[in-house]
Amino acid sequence: MNIDIMTLFPDSVDAMLNVSILGRAQERGHIAIRTHQIRTYTTNKQMQVDDYPYGGGRGAVMQADPLYRCWMHIVETHGPGHTIFMSPCGRTFTQAVARELKERYDHLILVCGHYEGVDQRFIDECVDEEISMGDFVLTGGEIPAMAVADAVCRMVPGVLPDAECFEEESHWNGLLEYPQYSRPAVWHDRAVPEVLLSGDHGKVADWRKKESYKRTMRRRPDMFAKFDEAQLTTKAEKKVLQQAKDELAAEDAEESKAQHPN
Repeated sequence: MNIDIMTLFPDSVDAMLNVSILGRAQERGHIAIRTHQIRTYTTNKQMQVDDYPYGGGRGAVMQADPLYRCWMHIVETHGPGHTIFMSPCGRTFTQAVARELKERYDHLILVCGHYEGVDQRFIDECVDEEISMGDFVLTGGEIPAMAVADAVCRMVPGVLPDAECFEEESHWNGLLEYPQYSRPAVWHDRAVPEVLLSGDHGKVADWRKKESYKRTMRRRPDMFAKFDEAQLTTKAEKKVLQQAKDELAAEDAEESKAQHPN
């Protein structure tokens, strides 16, 4: 996977993406993440990349030409790539979108905007799609670009030890991840669930699946509403789901009783 990031702050992006897991993955050749300073591609001595918007209004707009020159350098040097403009007007980024990008493309070009936006003519000519982190606005596209790069790259073979590292996490299969525990077995009078200490891998797997169901039903009922129970083909799988529903109902009843003792 090759990712090129067009930005006004390459040092900030490099500081995050060239360390830890992604840094080691780059050293081993599994991925390549390159940043490009947009100001380098200006044609004025001031290295100005923005100007007043046509039609008036507050702020400034990033000009099309420096962006285009930077984009062309990437295409001519590293080949064409799927170009994404990080924008609050784009489709919302999810784990499913991350999987789609990883599976469909081997080269992404991420464009980080600033100020009041980017000249629409650059978007029309060079951008394949716009992606948003959610229904909120940030001061620039660097944080969203780093999030996309991280989410996509961690699924590339070799970046993590094995696929289980991300396939067991939240959102991979439409559910939230189960609770995690580490040593010591008792901390502040809070004990690790006994099943996790049993050494019975089958029971541990069932417990984790059950807790995943319960957490999703409680915290993200909207997500669980989309979960297709028809994919559970065995009696054992269906039993675990029913146990989760029963336990959740019992917990809700107990909580209601505590709040309304009479």
